[in-house]
Amino acid sequence: MDRGTEKDASPSPGAGHGAVTEPTEPGRVPLAVVVVDREGIVSHWSRGARRLFGVPKDEAIGRTALDLLPVSGALPEEEDTSPYADCDGLGPDLESSLDGGLSYPAAGRARLSAPGRDRVDVLWWAYPLIGPGPERLLVLAADADGLRSGDIGDGAPARIAPGFARHTDFRGAEELARRLPEILPSMSVGESARIVGQVLELGYPILEFSQNDRVPVTPDWGVARRAERKARRERAARALAAGEPVPEELRDEGEDLEYAAVREHLEFLNEVSGRIGTSLDLSRTIVEVSRAVVPRFTDVAGTYLREQVVAGEGFPEGVPDTTTMWHRVALEHTDEPGRWDDVVPVGEAMPFPAHTPFFQCMTSGEPVLVPRISEEMGHAIAAQFEKRDIRPLITGRSMLVVPLKARHVVLGFMILLRHPERPVFDDMDRVTGAELAARAGLVLDNARMYTHQENVAETLQDSMLPHIPPRMAGCDIATRYLPGALLGRVGGDWFDAVKLPGGRTAFVVGDVMGHGLNSAAMMGQLRTAVQTMAGLDLPPAQLLRNLDDLAQRLGDTYLATCLYAVYDPIASELRLANAGHIPPVLVRAGDGRSELLDLPTGAPIGVGGVPFEAVRVRVEPGDRLVMCTDGLVEVRGEDLGVGLATLCESAAHPAASMDDACDTIIRALNTCGGRKDDVALLMARLNGIEPDDVAEWRLALDPAEAGRARAVVREQLHDWGLAKLVTTAELLVSELVTNAVRHSHARPVELRLVRGDTLLCEVDDDDHELPTLLSSGSLDDGGRGLRVVSTLSREWGTSRTKAGKTVWFELTLLRR
Repeated sequence: MDRGTEKDASPSPGAGHGAVTEPTEPGRVPLAVVVVDREGIVSHWSRGARRLFGVPKDEAIGRTALDLLPVSGALPEEEDTSPYADCDGLGPDLESSLDGGLSYPAAGRARLSAPGRDRVDVLWWAYPLIGPGPERLLVLAADADGLRSGDIGDGAPARIAPGFARHTDFRGAEELARRLPEILPSMSVGESARIVGQVLELGYPILEFSQNDRVPVTPDWGVARRAERKARRERAARALAAGEPVPEELRDEGEDLEYAAVREHLEFLNEVSGRIGTSLDLSRTIVEVSRAVVPRFTDVAGTYLREQVVAGEGFPEGVPDTTTMWHRVALEHTDEPGRWDDVVPVGEAMPFPAHTPFFQCMTSGEPVLVPRISEEMGHAIAAQFEKRDIRPLITGRSMLVVPLKARHVVLGFMILLRHPERPVFDDMDRVTGAELAARAGLVLDNARMYTHQENVAETLQDSMLPHIPPRMAGCDIATRYLPGALLGRVGGDWFDAVKLPGGRTAFVVGDVMGHGLNSAAMMGQLRTAVQTMAGLDLPPAQLLRNLDDLAQRLGDTYLATCLYAVYDPIASELRLANAGHIPPVLVRAGDGRSELLDLPTGAPIGVGGVPFEAVRVRVEPGDRLVMCTDGLVEVRGEDLGVGLATLCESAAHPAASMDDACDTIIRALNTCGGRKDDVALLMARLNGIEPDDVAEWRLALDPAEAGRARAVVREQLHDWGLAKLVTTAELLVSELVTNAVRHSHARPVELRLVRGDTLLCEVDDDDHELPTLLSSGSLDDGGRGLRVVSTLSREWGTSRTKAGKTVWFELTLLRR
């Protein structure tokens, strides 16, 4: 593409694909940037536009683009100003672009009149914009005369034409992508990124001096490379530093310097804001805050927090005083490794005296600036550190102490130090530090509140989940509870194991639908009800029926699923009933085969009016029962059957222990990452009780049978090698049998001993009235039997049966 003549200045849609000699450096050109919306109204007017076109920003924004960018006429092919003195405007292609008539980028060159100036030779590029935003056109323009005078480089080319390049290997493309958002400050990051992406796709602007001499154009803030411009800037900078008014002829340079300084601080704050608060983990947030300011803003950053914040407790109350303990939670620096570690170790807690700048900061809630730490101040600060001389680390440095506040309460503070050779902190740094601290304080408070909520939620959840012993009568048990990855970590999943008469154990897994404290509260009520009804030895189907009735009385807001199983280790059987829960898995010890137990599904608890059915399943010693909630097997986007199949497969995997078996299931179901729902898992190895460990007798309704009961118990305990328990067991059995014979009606009394981890003794009769523990005086004829049982046994209890009742006690085994 030949750009040697100006008549070709407006490119065609395919322009820019010819061979191009890559320049050594991109051209930095002071650009005017104008954005026009879909109504033809100017929505962005840069400082460069003000200088080039002579219209202030506040007068340009909101006006019609055609009023500000004259489009009539174009610069002729030859630069002979006399015949074309009346020629004005930016050209017809720009007019077509403003009217929406062009769908491809256009470029041109023209001479126009600007208020208060002679005619200006202008180069321009126009990009039609597409997308969801209101912007329709981006116009870039530059002063061609200014380029000739040296802004583009050392030479002064005789002829300059604007054009486009679409070769992304130019370094200018990368530079443009980086610099163009800086001159679109009124737009969001997303909007400016969208515009830059379109500019690069359509072709980035270039200046062409000949067919093979092209320079990529990248934005420049207008800082000329000429020595005169540099000297003017330096004079303006000296005036600003001295606090003197900037001379009129240098005012633009002074404004540029002030703007650049403010922009640098804003860029820093935006960068810091993007680097902190990426996590709600308090420890990680603390490290992010400290690392965000080193080394760009400071050379040393020490972060101190109040004790309640570090502990993740409630919001700290009251104004800090000299007794307040401050924990040093992070220290970042650019000094040699280890220089600070021994003197000011992370984790140390200390108070700060009233005369220190730290105390002033924490009590006033305002930044404290110390331009240089004097010898005297260094000595005063060092006096707080016993047997450690901190003076070499701080004396001569500039210090800024900024408070970390949230809701007008100081949570902590940061001590920022700069090396002596670095410029001292100034008032602008104080403002920047205050804004930094405000943002950091908010992020820290969010992390603190989240940590506090997590602690409360975990405490609540732990208080509601049972602490099940690893061994119960005839079975080993392992459990897992994994909270969902939701704020609060509280859910409605639960499990339980309840001791029942006859050496039996009830296993329960349930899931209240939903999350949060209300679901957890409902779960607590249902779990307590299940424990109570299990203690009454209700059959599984009847228990679920009663639980459903209870849920109806509690309200219809929540539903729950529940799986209830009763294991009889003596009869080697399971009795199970299901209320809308996923089925359990039974792993057979003989061949290692696993299967989902086919149970009547039932309806969830709370639906009401639905019958529940129970089934019996024969088991063998060593079989394993696996019960869980749906959070373990449900995978987003997959059928539930896939998760159940994986559960069966992983449950059958050999494991060295019950805990290892649970962990294998958890890993297989991938619940450790990205999980949203709670998980409750209960696994029981059904060991059974050998027939040789069970002894049973039937006793007639005769008071003399108490003596026979003592005799058979004595003989059996000797056979089992439990002679040390004989005396106690005889006494307690005699009391229970005597009471049973006295209160029975027709059916013989049954006596049973079970040897397991403990010695279990049960006495059954056909009387439905449960005995109670009574206080008895020295002259009372009765009431002492149960008190003796309560005193001498490890544990005792009563429960109703279909035929009457059972009274039982346990003794701790004392093997010879």
